[in-house]
Amino acid sequence: MAALSTLILLLCAAKDVMPSSPHWKPTWPSYRVPVILPQSTLNLDKPQFDAEARLEVVSPCGPACHKSSPLPTYEEVKNYLSYETLYANGSLTETEVGIYILSNGGDGSRGRSRTKRQIYGYDSRFSIFGKDFLLNYPFSTSVKLSTGCTGTLVAEKHVLTAAHCIHDGKSYVKGAQKLRVGFLKPKNKDGSKGSNITNSAMPEKMKFQWIRVKRTHVPKGWIKGNANDIGMDYDYALLELKKPHKRKFMKIGVSPPARNLPGGRIHFSGYDNDRPGNLVYRFCDVKDETYDLLYQQCDAQPGASGSGVYVRMWKRQNHKWERKIIGIFSGHQWVDMNGTPQDFNVAVRITPLKYAQICYWIKGNYLDCREG
Repeated sequence: MAALSTLILLLCAAKDVMPSSPHWKPTWPSYRVPVILPQSTLNLDKPQFDAEARLEVVSPCGPACHKSSPLPTYEEVKNYLSYETLYANGSLTETEVGIYILSNGGDGSRGRSRTKRQIYGYDSRFSIFGKDFLLNYPFSTSVKLSTGCTGTLVAEKHVLTAAHCIHDGKSYVKGAQKLRVGFLKPKNKDGSKGSNITNSAMPEKMKFQWIRVKRTHVPKGWIKGNANDIGMDYDYALLELKKPHKRKFMKIGVSPPARNLPGGRIHFSGYDNDRPGNLVYRFCDVKDETYDLLYQQCDAQPGASGSGVYVRMWKRQNHKWERKIIGIFSGHQWVDMNGTPQDFNVAVRITPLKYAQICYWIKGNYLDCREG
């Protein structure tokens, strides 16, 4: 009974603190998140790095399918939030976690396979040109992974991305051991004043400067779940760089309900593989949601996987507008809607539990991870 009552607490969403005034600003809700702490760490055999990198994940299980899935037990949630850590020297560990409920959180659902197509009608993506844009926030937070995906800077040495960019659910992908993160920078460093023109018909040439990854964290919910039809809920990973990147980064935040997002919209930028070398920005409305996933029809192509999905809302405590990452763009889903196939692009929501986990990976302590 104690475990059951704890699970109920785990799966309770935090209450939104939203004013009903006609002059209402879309405001970041106040969340008190659970505490997730490592309990034990086990050394594993070195991985083979034999999986092919996939730039997208597909699943036929749509919103209704996910909403009807049974809630996980407390032990299952702990199992899903346990994680593997891969180091640059090829060593691998598995860490079991404990969850301590001081407030609220939760997780659970399904996902898996088939087909492509991520452009909906008129292609509404915008290629970002000129270093005035590419090197400035928020576009400067988008980085490219050497496996072909996108990531987002979330701390001085950390990058948030999709788990499938480094692990296919059964094995680490080729190149994961020597994983690098690419930062877009101007190609010519001659200091010529004319190179800063952003309205030119010929965009300024850019190149990637690469930094090696020191270690990666992948939740066991992805590794175990991809073989058990629950993986997409846990399609996220955190990369720690070998040295600081010295750019402004974007904070993570707990994903509010879609109805509370400004205009019901989300935004993200990524390196879509049909526009090589370009950073591509897009925004669109959220069409549906489950506790763990956002369903939308933002135009996207493989390569954009791992992009940080963000919104800009009012931070009441600081009296200012603030962008935060509330999800990770994962991939594509064909959904059977009353016998008619419909396709969505899907983002993994940052729930209170996922926030607690990712924040702990970044900070190394739970005291700085109590406010989502």
